[in-house]
Amino acid sequence: MIESILLAAARICTFRGGQRLTNASGFFFRRDDSLFLVTSRHVLHDAPSGHFPDRLEIELHTDAADFAQSTGFSIPLFRNGISVWRQGNDRAGDIDVAVVEIDRAALPANAVYRAFTPRHLPVHFEHIEVGTSLLVVGFPLGFHDTLHHLPVVRQAVIASSFGMRFQGQGYFLTDARTHRGTSGAPVVMRAADPEGFLGDLPWMLLGVHSARLDVGTRDLLIDEALGLNCVWYADILLTLTGPA
Repeated sequence: MIESILLAAARICTFRGGQRLTNASGFFFRRDDSLFLVTSRHVLHDAPSGHFPDRLEIELHTDAADFAQSTGFSIPLFRNGISVWRQGNDRAGDIDVAVVEIDRAALPANAVYRAFTPRHLPVHFEHIEVGTSLLVVGFPLGFHDTLHHLPVVRQAVIASSFGMRFQGQGYFLTDARTHRGTSGAPVVMRAADPEGFLGDLPWMLLGVHSARLDVGTRDLLIDEALGLNCVWYADILLTLTGPA
């Protein structure tokens, strides 16, 4: 059996025309009858680095009995010259999370995946403490199980007060070893779900990994990197996946 959490993550490749640009991570989120691909906003558009893809490609499993079987699925980022992704902001500025709605009718009929839902978002924060163990499910440097087309998992712990906006921003911190390509990965906590409320995906979706956090005053020759990361709170998905 493949753990369901591995089927909720998606490997993303960005393209401009026929040119392949970058690797990233993402995951599926379903709200009512709509299915979305979630990733970091900078994966889709990043002016400082001149990153302007016009489509994404994700890999989908096509046989639940043989995970070596997969197919690529292309998602355009523009329609009639207008961007199709949704992104958000709050009083502190832009939020580094974006969603793209997937045309479910265009998916292969035999596509195998799992999707988080609003039920997977935490409501009560009192049991989510500093030091709580988390998982980051993604594709660091594009690395993955190339035979079975599955992501890898890195361990993390919460490194700032969960529920509090770190330095006024819409994210919390994790202590974890991460790399390029992890942007957009789901950050999850195992859920106690004796009633089966979460179905076969018993994980709480706490956030979306964005980037490593560094200190501008760090001496690059003397000081090691902090090993801290910014993770945007997942409740932004309720805003981004609401009625257009």
